Amino acid sequence: HVQLVESGGDLVQPGGSLRLSCVASRSIHDIRSGYCMGWFRQAPGKEREGVAAISSGGLATTYDASMKGRFTISQDNAKTTLYLQMDSPKPDDTAMYYCAARRVLACSWSPADFDYWGQGTQVTVS
Repeated sequence: HVQLVESGGDLVQPGGSLRLSCVASRSIHDIRSGYCMGWFRQAPGKEREGVAAISSGGLATTYDASMKGRFTISQDNAKTTLYLQMDSPKPDDTAMYYCAARRVLACSWSPADFDYWGQGTQVTVS
């Protein structure tokens, strides 16, 4: 079982910056077929949506055109910590941000395709 713990959520001003972190338990390396880790977000009254994802092979992708160039996903060398660098956030980026992992190398933008979830970290842009 993989455990994910997010941190770094905070109140940030528009145009500022924020970095979210997600620490995965070492059992993620037991997924020998490879895995995908991603960031999702959910604002009140809205569905959960994909933000960015990266496979254990290192391919990084972003989901929404409005986020590309502002958000950057990365991993540490040990591939146990996932980051989301948020630059120039907007009030519309206010949401609970979740880290997720999928037991498949190929990434997906559907939350239903992910097997493990963190508890979330709140980001408020105001």
